[in-house]
Amino acid sequence: MRFLFFLLLVCTGGAKAQIIVSHAFGDSTKPAVIFMHGGPGSNAINFESTTAARLAVQGFYVITYDRRGEGRSVDPTAKYTFQQSYDDLNNIYKQYQIKSATLIGFSFGGIVATGYADKYPEQVDALVLVSALVNLQETYRTIIASCRKIYAAKNDAAGLKDLDNLEKLDRASIEFRRGCFKQASKNGFFATPNRSPDAQAIYQKLDADTLYQYYANLNNDMPSNEFWKHEKYSTINNLPVIEKIVKGGIPVYAMYGKDDGLYSPEQVNSLKAVIGTNHILYMRDAAHYLYNDQQVHFLSGMRAFLYY
Repeated sequence: MRFLFFLLLVCTGGAKAQIIVSHAFGDSTKPAVIFMHGGPGSNAINFESTTAARLAVQGFYVITYDRRGEGRSVDPTAKYTFQQSYDDLNNIYKQYQIKSATLIGFSFGGIVATGYADKYPEQVDALVLVSALVNLQETYRTIIASCRKIYAAKNDAAGLKDLDNLEKLDRASIEFRRGCFKQASKNGFFATPNRSPDAQAIYQKLDADTLYQYYANLNNDMPSNEFWKHEKYSTINNLPVIEKIVKGGIPVYAMYGKDDGLYSPEQVNSLKAVIGTNHILYMRDAAHYLYNDQQVHFLSGMRAFLYY
């Protein structure tokens, strides 16, 4: 397995070069797949550590990178705009001499990947949404409704009061977004309660990986705050955009976990109606990081989707 590491130096208009950290796995003659991580404020190290090399074995040239100003791509001057993210992705294409690629949009990365596919369709072979945010207000409603059921069942008056206070906030605000995801984390919405032995082994490896733990536990609100300031992404609904992409001829696929508390079955069905019943996998015993929770199914799903 060939593994490459690049520091992508992006210099525009005489400005000081900035570093975009990226990695490549596999044979560069194979179909290119670019993984776009979640966040804002996250990185690609989870996917790199567990899944990227195994996906390359399936017959893909897999590229990962951290967005500017996030994770390992440190840039104090990052603008945190979608257009800058698109420009940096265009430079990833140039760096790896790729004319077109399949984009895997994970979580918030699904928003960035969808926007890129809409703006640069000639460079996208397919779009694969993995635990991807699509209609953010629906996600917030799902989180609150699920938390309310949990607190009501436990007679948790303090929890119910927290939700009441949360719902008084402006639903388009960064405070409301942050409060919703805080509730989701508190109630374990990102993890499946039924990890398979294979998944347990993957997470045990991550727990023992000090480099992964360092980046996983970085507390940096700037990317989230700045992206919200510039893009007001809390009100995004990408379903119409995805429908446009499909009508334009780019196949769109999706994978979601049934234990992912961010998405209701109704949300998954709404996406299914747009991209097609055969273009979506809804996995048991999988939550947000489904490529770890059900890695074999994720890998087989990618091959089934892209080798049609």
